[in-house]
Amino acid sequence: MVRRGVALVPEGRRLFPSLTVEENLKIGGQCGRPGPWSIARVYELFPMLAEHRHLPATSLSGGQQQMAAIGRALMSNPHLLLCDEISLGLAPIVVRDIYARLPALVADGLSLIIVEQDIAQALKAATRVYCLQEGRIALSGAAGELTRERISAAYFGV
Repeated sequence: MVRRGVALVPEGRRLFPSLTVEENLKIGGQCGRPGPWSIARVYELFPMLAEHRHLPATSLSGGQQQMAAIGRALMSNPHLLLCDEISLGLAPIVVRDIYARLPALVADGLSLIIVEQDIAQALKAATRVYCLQEGRIALSGAAGELTRERISAAYFGV
């Protein structure tokens, strides 16, 4: 899938604990897909990773680890980035910081699919929303047309 241009930012980050931040990023680029993403570009997107590049990835804060996981996925130069619960367990300020960077990725032509529990952040980042209930689409529409209430009702089946 990675060679076809699909990358995953998994729930729980799943960084390699025995490797440094930079080594984790390099693993993301192992497939050798051509494209704009390099370690230098990831460090531009997330400058705090450059400051900690020689530290074990798991010694970082949860938010920094999430940034490293996103950076690792970007290193594969994907066309489609799948993000699974990127806000899970993070402080609200860190969530806002991560989500503030997503529009730049989309502006560069990257497509994102975000599975997210934080409806407010998802609505800000999305152009289109699909709410699934038991594996079926319970609600879909343009992000600007859907309210939190409609999404909650579809999600909980009320």
